[in-house]
Amino acid sequence: MTWNWQKPSWPHFTYNDRHLLTLERKFLQGAGGIVAVLNHFDRDEKRHFVVELLCLEGMKSARIEGEILERESLQSSILRHFGLQTDTKKSAFPEKGMAELMCQVHESYEETLTHEMLFHWHCLLMQQRSDLEAIGKYRYHDEPMQIVSRKFGDPIIHFEAPPSVAVMKEMTVFIDWFNAKQEDLSLLGKAAHAHVYFESIHPFEDGNGRIGRALVEKLLSHSLGHPTLIAISQAIEARKKEYYSHLAQCNKTLEIDSWVVFFADIIIQAQESSVRRIDFLVNKSKVMNSLNGKINPRQEKALIRIFAEGADGFAGGLSADNYMSITKTSRATATRDLADLVEKGALVKTGQLRHTRYWLLQNPITQEKLFNER
Repeated sequence: MTWNWQKPSWPHFTYNDRHLLTLERKFLQGAGGIVAVLNHFDRDEKRHFVVELLCLEGMKSARIEGEILERESLQSSILRHFGLQTDTKKSAFPEKGMAELMCQVHESYEETLTHEMLFHWHCLLMQQRSDLEAIGKYRYHDEPMQIVSRKFGDPIIHFEAPPSVAVMKEMTVFIDWFNAKQEDLSLLGKAAHAHVYFESIHPFEDGNGRIGRALVEKLLSHSLGHPTLIAISQAIEARKKEYYSHLAQCNKTLEIDSWVVFFADIIIQAQESSVRRIDFLVNKSKVMNSLNGKINPRQEKALIRIFAEGADGFAGGLSADNYMSITKTSRATATRDLADLVEKGALVKTGQLRHTRYWLLQNPITQEKLFNER
């Protein structure tokens, strides 16, 4: 079996940039549009958008690897990092480490990549992991680094990375390539290239996927000259099976056209999701301003709580029971309040009886859900 890193031309991956021209143009225009809109937000609105995005990226990147992080703990750690929350409650180590990684990637986009930076990222993710030999350093064990699954009890080797003794040399070449300015390369192409290149080296005992996705964020942000403000892992997690399938196709070849087009499309999807989230924040401001002085404190509290759920809103829509729990009111009052919010155009009602649900009418994220319900 010959793996990609055993090819004579390693590590020179090849692909055709012309396939990315349209996507590249779309990405650059979208990046400029996001920055332009956010410049109209006040400082707190912009910060809360960043917090929500970093929290989403951290949760989804962990979920891709089968790790479930507690959202409130992760978000609290990020809020504390930005000085938006001052409570002294300690977050669990997985959430705290992921929060610090997300914040550092976001804030250090201008810095060049180094071995030490990668080691620090690994320490953040792997703190408290007693089962690993190498934390904050590249793997050094003698056994082959293999990606293996079992079928009917027999192991199937999907990939074997370069031996540990070669990792420092391989990573030095990778870092030099990552930091080099290559005007002839497509930005989306280099991002896709960087991810498959890093994953092929697989330099750490664990955490390669999470760090590899963080590197994509760093590369894009560094090239743009500002944070991308997109959650790539959210788009990947939604297409997780395709993601691993396309990566696996690169295990034995250096020709990565299919992978590059797929990953560029993932980046565009992530960017489009951010645009929808920004639209959500704009609509939130419009809704609350239009209802100022026209709703009672219970209704205002409920709407603030709904908006706090983010662009995806309540899973399955807001129910009367949700409203009662939020406002501590009776069912009859909840029914009147919700009907009034529907009449005022803040919410739209779907379903009947116990299946009745309420949605934010102006939220573009929930429009498809709303029409499907109808």
